[in-house]
Amino acid sequence: MMEWFIIAMVGMAIMFGLIVLHVPIGISMLMVGTFGVAHFIGFDRALSLVAAETTTAIGSESLAVVAIFLLMGSFATVAGLSADLFRVAYAFVGHRPGGLAAATIGGCAGFGAICGSSVATTATMARIGLPEMTSRRYDQGFAAGSIAAGGTLGILIPPSVLMILYAVLTETSPLALFAAGLIPGIIAVAFYFVVIEVVVRWKPHLAPAGPRLAWSERWAIVKSAWRALFVIAAVAFGIYGGVFTVLEAASVGAALTFIFAVASGKMDRKVFVDTLEETARNTCLIFVIIIGAKVFSRFLAFTRAPDVIVDWIAMAGMEPWMILLVLLAIYIVLGSIFDTVAAMVITLPFVFPLVVGELGMDPIWWGIVMVMVMEVGMVTPPIGINVFVLHGVAKHIPLTKIYAGIGPFLVADFARLLLITFVPGIAIFLPTLLGYM
Repeated sequence: MMEWFIIAMVGMAIMFGLIVLHVPIGISMLMVGTFGVAHFIGFDRALSLVAAETTTAIGSESLAVVAIFLLMGSFATVAGLSADLFRVAYAFVGHRPGGLAAATIGGCAGFGAICGSSVATTATMARIGLPEMTSRRYDQGFAAGSIAAGGTLGILIPPSVLMILYAVLTETSPLALFAAGLIPGIIAVAFYFVVIEVVVRWKPHLAPAGPRLAWSERWAIVKSAWRALFVIAAVAFGIYGGVFTVLEAASVGAALTFIFAVASGKMDRKVFVDTLEETARNTCLIFVIIIGAKVFSRFLAFTRAPDVIVDWIAMAGMEPWMILLVLLAIYIVLGSIFDTVAAMVITLPFVFPLVVGELGMDPIWWGIVMVMVMEVGMVTPPIGINVFVLHGVAKHIPLTKIYAGIGPFLVADFARLLLITFVPGIAIFLPTLLGYM
């Protein structure tokens, strides 16, 4: 068994070496997995395994949902639904000190319920919220920090692409994961609001208050944003009310956002083709990663490396809470370096058997914890992909300022992460109540 474990570690080293050489992560996992499996059962049978996993992925209903949700997010961006959600949030909280930052957080949460991607949410809200905050004399670092932190809500507020991929890889219910993410998502927004309140009380000059709108104006803005609110309501009530399957809900959402994009006058032939091409590229990228991860997982299963690691940890006598803290620290580092999808699919073959099998933890709860810890990694130095996405949109803001602005929000992230980790009932309460578990 030790010889096989060494083979697994050599395979991991080769895979990371290929990634360093800029070979796409999905291709790296696929290459190492294929040759690794061939070592045990022969090259012909290994290629047959690759063909089988590819066929399974292409025919997977759960992965089809990913493509349609990505398309829905792209159509929503074209239709301007993100701007509608931002205006609604600003109408109710913009008059408070830091209100524009709070509106950005609210807009990110709303757009995350349509988009499902943190990177897309960050890029979109940076184009909408940052000019508004700059024009109202907000500190650049604080403004950028609120957008980068709020953007992470894109993978926590259901529907979430990362949750769907976790469900596919672990054979758990995406509905249960969506329900489990609702309360942590609300807590995330509330914690960010608290951070904004504390910061602006400490340093009022960072985020001046805006004008207060009359209630009649507020309701007029809400009415003008009916398209975005209707899409969110249709998808949410359809899923949780048992009217639609997740795939049907995604299709309804994509159809509605397409209609609104066409009606807005912004969806011409070129934009439509560009949107389809962008969705196809992102979908293919995810499919290659999933296929590579499946083949690589088969290779690790042959080596029994996950079993060896679980046995070692069991022999070390570490308390479960200590193991969880170590895993969270590892994931924060990985999330700050790798793409979130890559960090998850590379580690799940090792971590899932440990957490669910050895520690006896709930797989739905662990899925939410994984998504949350990936969120933290997306804004954690030295990289943090959301930071670089934001910097790409606003090159005039130095990276050092963005990282400084994120600091207070990171404190809230760590507090929320520990809360959900050590009080699992917060995450699993709703899916249990709805009968998904």
